[in-house]
Amino acid sequence: MGIVFLLIVGAAAGFLATRIMRVEADILTTVALGVFGALIGGLLIRILLTITGALAGLVGAVLGAMALIWAYQTYIGRR
Repeated sequence: MGIVFLLIVGAAAGFLATRIMRVEADILTTVALGVFGALIGGLLIRILLTITGALAGLVGAVLGAMALIWAYQTYIGRR
């Protein structure tokens, strides 16, 4: 099932890409470009999401720590 899905998505992606870029290619080349393009694009997206996910985690951690420091100073620190 997975390989059939990859071929269908690859064929669609290759067809759209060749039409957008105005490239004339036969069916086999179109499908191959789409499949390999989908693999490369998927890998790049995963890498970018991993990097931005880690960065978002850091930003969230800093904001959480700032909120906790504010709450501590506001309610506990001043006695």
